[in-house]
Amino acid sequence: MADEHEHVPVLLDRIVELFAPVFSDREAVLVDATVGLGGHSDALLTAFPRLRLVALDRDPNALELSAKRLARHGDRVDFVHTVYDEMPSALQGLGLSRVDGILFDLGVSSMQLDRAERGFAYSKDSPLDMRMDPTTGFTAADVLNTYAPGELIRILRDYGEERFAQRIVKAVVAEREKEPFTRSGRLVELLYDAVPAASRRTGGHPAKRTFQALRIEVNGELEVLRRAMPRALSCLAIGGRIVVESYQSLEDRLVKQAFAELAKSRTPEGLPVELPGHGPELKLLTRGAEKAGEAETEQNTRAASVRLRAAERIGDRAR
Repeated sequence: MADEHEHVPVLLDRIVELFAPVFSDREAVLVDATVGLGGHSDALLTAFPRLRLVALDRDPNALELSAKRLARHGDRVDFVHTVYDEMPSALQGLGLSRVDGILFDLGVSSMQLDRAERGFAYSKDSPLDMRMDPTTGFTAADVLNTYAPGELIRILRDYGEERFAQRIVKAVVAEREKEPFTRSGRLVELLYDAVPAASRRTGGHPAKRTFQALRIEVNGELEVLRRAMPRALSCLAIGGRIVVESYQSLEDRLVKQAFAELAKSRTPEGLPVELPGHGPELKLLTRGAEKAGEAETEQNTRAASVRLRAAERIGDRAR
């Protein structure tokens, strides 16, 4: 496995720039909702000496590695093993209700991809696990071996945007009747056979979409994100900022919708003034979703698919 310190955080300079107006020259609290290997957090703690960090991750291995990386920042960091939709209770446990910044770096981490035994990478034959928290829940093998064909088709179509979902599932069902799936190599071979050659030539690796779909299902990623966005925004202090990095369109769409909902006024059209408590709660800081530049993408392949959105809390609405 590559050394965790070699992994370059995506859009790091831009993220530091977005948080600078909130964190410079004052005491502030940042929640890194997906601390991973701690690359973004390390840079932010270094750039802003009065910053306190609450580091969340559902993966105990990630917390262990980031704790080593961030040890030099001493008691400025609190680590919490939790899924990010539980942010309000995690903060409550630390005596906090509102924070000044929230960062989400969504999707699978470099560490999870690099560790073959986790089963996230289709390039390595490994157990079909894919749990971000390997201590709990069902695995990708469980999904492949036990889900009804209709459910598998839905997952591949909805979460993987896979055009050949029906063909793939037909092959999976035939194979699992012979022997249950346990390893990724066998699944990758099946996908090579099931996906037409023409699509393989133009559509990227034939396993990419299926592996994405299985990972999302195993970890409940979209349901968790759908719950997490309003909960996270409720934890953001007025003047605080939230930055979210997504790596696939389904995640980005949820983030876009959550931001848009709170960025619009609820004052009825035609009224000459904004009604108290009915104004926008958020101000969008990015025009659409920002992408990484060509230079960064060349150096860091993970940056190729990133979509960054950021917003600032500007008010509270009447409830």
